[in-house]
Amino acid sequence: MLEKLLESMNFEKEIRFEDIPSIDLYMDQVITLFENNLSAYKRSEKDKILTKTMINNYAKDKLLMSIKNKKYTREHITLMILIYNLKQSLAIGDIKKILTPLVGKLENKKEDVPIKEFYNLFLEVKKEENFSIKEDLDKKLEMINSSIGNISLGELDKDYVTSLFMVISLINASNMYKTLAEKIIDYNLKGNED
Repeated sequence: MLEKLLESMNFEKEIRFEDIPSIDLYMDQVITLFENNLSAYKRSEKDKILTKTMINNYAKDKLLMSIKNKKYTREHITLMILIYNLKQSLAIGDIKKILTPLVGKLENKKEDVPIKEFYNLFLEVKKEENFSIKEDLDKKLEMINSSIGNISLGELDKDYVTSLFMVISLINASNMYKTLAEKIIDYNLKGNED
């Protein structure tokens, strides 16, 4: 069951740097790029990956560099992809703390920021995480099934109990990672607040 669910999520489909047009895009084109390439992250068809309101809020919160002529560069789009990924678990305030140095360097343009290499590293880290999560899930499922075999389930269905404890395990891991990420932000990025 879990393998089928993981395969259906198709997290390997990402927006590669080369997929981001080298010409600047209007807001509607950016939204279409996200919708066409990141739909695997949607829980339902009604969900939106990116909206005009989100983009405007990112710009207002200074999570993006200044927008010129209502067009968005590869750097803007790269930042929006990072924001999308970060906001799944972090508050906008934490995202601002972690992205402010990068946005400042991109805005300043006095220093060369290797955005392509930076973004490709981000994708490589994600790819490694996708691979390791599959191995981790197999271990969790084996441990849960082994433990369930040693207890009386009474009227409860074994598949239900397995699903329940898998969800508990995943949420626990998610919470631990989120808390650690927040601690890293608080410890290392204290000086980047407004």
